[in-house]
Amino acid sequence: MTYFVGLDVSSLDIKVYIETEKGDKVKAYPIPNNRPGALKLRDDLVSLAEEQRVDGYKIGLESTSVYSYHPAMFFHTDPELKKIGCSVYMLNPKQVANFKKSYANLDKTDEIDAFVIADFLRFGRSTLSVVKEEQYIALQRLTRSRFLLVQELTREKQHFLQHLNFKFSQFTKDVKTSVFGQAILEFFSDEFSLDDLADISLEKLALYLQEKGNHHFGDPKKVASSIKTAVNNSYRLSRCVEDSVDLLMSTSITLIRTMKAQIKTLEKGIQNLIKSLPIAKRTIDTIPGIGPIFSAGIIAEVGQIDRFQNEAKLAKYAGLYWRKHQSGTFTAEDTKLSRTGNVYLRYYLIEAANHVIRYVPEYRRYYEKKANEVTTHKHKRALVLTARKLVRMVDALLRHHEIYAPSKGMTG
Repeated sequence: MTYFVGLDVSSLDIKVYIETEKGDKVKAYPIPNNRPGALKLRDDLVSLAEEQRVDGYKIGLESTSVYSYHPAMFFHTDPELKKIGCSVYMLNPKQVANFKKSYANLDKTDEIDAFVIADFLRFGRSTLSVVKEEQYIALQRLTRSRFLLVQELTREKQHFLQHLNFKFSQFTKDVKTSVFGQAILEFFSDEFSLDDLADISLEKLALYLQEKGNHHFGDPKKVASSIKTAVNNSYRLSRCVEDSVDLLMSTSITLIRTMKAQIKTLEKGIQNLIKSLPIAKRTIDTIPGIGPIFSAGIIAEVGQIDRFQNEAKLAKYAGLYWRKHQSGTFTAEDTKLSRTGNVYLRYYLIEAANHVIRYVPEYRRYYEKKANEVTTHKHKRALVLTARKLVRMVDALLRHHEIYAPSKGMTG
């Protein structure tokens, strides 16, 4: 007989609810969310197994924060619970919340939440166990931190562009070069006023850009000429306002450079870690365009591929599936992408797909076909559909420990 254990986790304590296969309540009580509390529950479960001939436990807790990680790994790796037969499940909070709606007139209490989690398991709603090996967690901490830094960098670049358009209204319209290249960022760091730039000769400005760009500019004189044009076409600010904008731009440049440096540091750490792990055997990073960082992000979120029954389950875990809208004989053609799933895995799969279409003709053709099927959101829709197609290849390579080989279709 299997017992089901629901754990409602907070920073201070864990509410425990234990029930039988028939849904009968066995016990419900709180424990501290620390090692002594976990040991107490472990001992209770061992004693209960001996007294009532329990031949296995399914323990579930929501994957809501760092507070869930330690108890999940404790119960998953405990040798005494392994002897009994214990599986630990990290549950999607949205799925649990939707499941809870099926119960009428339930109060919002900690015991009720633990009960719902136990019942969610009892009805067989989850087949995904906690990540089995800690090296995936170590890799996941790095790849997720990189993901968050990339998001912050994107936001900071948007802030910088807002400041830039305030000070130099025509720059992004008249100057056809990367705003975030080394030379241009150096250029803005020096806080030239528009009147200062108007007084600088074209030759001097071109030489300045060449030096700041470490002589990597293809045609510095052309860029300098476009900057001069933008200066003449731009509105002027009062000195008071321009000084404040210069300060904001300088602060933003410092943040952008710092985040770029930290992203490089994290990427180096990711590459070093994945090389030292048993999972480092090359598989999905052999797909042209993916590379070590995107493959590490995918591997960190997927964990062991045998946690998923098939590629459809993997796609659903990533949130790369579309809800059906059907009533009678009517089936809607325009359906929305699910907003549930692992946002990190979805990000890395979509970014990987964006690179793969540049190198793999089959995926490029598929992307173009999907883009041509609609008139709105062409790129976004086609890219997400291509990422869904990429899931099949990722699943096959990881499941069979193979490398990409175009001569044999998907795998070798």
